[in-house]
Amino acid sequence: MLKKVIIIGGGAAGLGAAYKVRRAAEAGHDVDCILLEKDDRLGGKLATDIVRDAEGGEYVVDGGSDAFVAGKPAIGRIARMLGIAEDMTPAREENKKTLIVKGKRLIELPDGIMMFAPTKLVPLATTPLYSWPAKFRMALDWFLPRKVRWAEGETAQDHDETLESFVVRRMGRESLDRLAEPLVGGVHASDPAQMSIAATFPNFLEMEQQFGSLIRGFLAERKKREEMRKKYPPKPGAKPWAFFNTFYRGMQELTDRMADAVGRERIRTGAHVETVEHVGEGWRVTLAGGEVIDGDALIVATEAWASTLLMRGVDDELADLLASIPCSSSATVPIAFRAEDCPFDTKWFGILSPLVEKRPLLAVTLSSSKWPDRAPEDRVLLRGFIGGPANQHLLEATDEELIETVRQQLVELLGIKPDAQPVYASVYRWIGGMPQYTLGHLDRVDEIERRTGVITGLELAGGAFRGVGIPNCIESGERAVTKVLGDIGITYEEDTTPPARTH
Repeated sequence: MLKKVIIIGGGAAGLGAAYKVRRAAEAGHDVDCILLEKDDRLGGKLATDIVRDAEGGEYVVDGGSDAFVAGKPAIGRIARMLGIAEDMTPAREENKKTLIVKGKRLIELPDGIMMFAPTKLVPLATTPLYSWPAKFRMALDWFLPRKVRWAEGETAQDHDETLESFVVRRMGRESLDRLAEPLVGGVHASDPAQMSIAATFPNFLEMEQQFGSLIRGFLAERKKREEMRKKYPPKPGAKPWAFFNTFYRGMQELTDRMADAVGRERIRTGAHVETVEHVGEGWRVTLAGGEVIDGDALIVATEAWASTLLMRGVDDELADLLASIPCSSSATVPIAFRAEDCPFDTKWFGILSPLVEKRPLLAVTLSSSKWPDRAPEDRVLLRGFIGGPANQHLLEATDEELIETVRQQLVELLGIKPDAQPVYASVYRWIGGMPQYTLGHLDRVDEIERRTGVITGLELAGGAFRGVGIPNCIESGERAVTKVLGDIGITYEEDTTPPARTH
């Protein structure tokens, strides 16, 4: 008898789940799925628009995530299954440079900085990014003892602390304010004073245990990377390796192709789920308007706040746990100018603006330099980022006000001509879109998983639990499928071992 899995949410996690259900069906299992997405588009926070320029050419604009990191294999694996691996595009490493705002200056990230730890003495000594007392304080990491030695079997989760506590303890306040906060906290749009380091960067705690020092740990990691490059030199004609990668026509290509592989007939957009119920051995979903859909299993792949609403009445304690995961909002503002209005060096990827600078802009990406073929030759395409826990009030502005805020900041920071007006601009708002991994997050997630583990045919997926990156979201959807299929008597395993690196 054919089993049906209902999936709520059409982002990377939901589509990752639906695609795995379809692979199980193609492997001969009696199972199918229906995916319900409340918005009129699929992809979640992967949103790509191809925009024509009035004078010819086009922009490839990512309104959400514009990249994935090479070290996480899920996207490469899925791309190979979908036949779009050749569309994966590395960042233009010749332009790789990060600039940090300090006062009215843009200071290049010093060579040898790995995350926020210095691994080269001369660049640290000569950079104007830090004061001399801060430089000496950072160097002390080499000598400072571990906070505590873990007992056998203990992990980072047993010794969780905030990012602020950890960085200040190891490297001092200025290291946090000038780089760790915008670089590490910015990835998660999080407040370092609340951010769980065990849930976000457990490797920092593990380095401290193994090496007694972050600097020593990152030096060992740098040596390992260099050995890998020697072991796997680039093959003639192969794509160059890069830490950041995307798809040639934008990140939404990935979710679009996943949706095609699932089968568009199994996907419904504009389908707002109002309630879910555990009915007998199955699940019932009621849509706005009263339509009822029954299935044998249910995967909820939405933001934490949306999952909270759906779990009320199913398991109130589970709903309370989900409600304890805060979510912050942000906006991405792509904006393009004529090249003649941009008299600055364009050989860089991005700008980070620390919170201590008290600017409305968190970061900037220079898309037309970071990626190939993102804008016409005589245009400069950038993306400004506004939001984060400290700047939620800024999102009350209109789209026009946000665009003007970004324009003014770019004039101040980059020297764009003061009267230059964008030839293209848009705003992508992500309301409640970024889960906050606050102190104790992994303990909460363990309890969430314990509660869903005993509810037959139910699982949660998405970025709210064990990783906010797109690969993490896809894998969470796939794990959810394994769980619910097992609940309904279907065992489906896949070999997800990545192929050996050849470049």
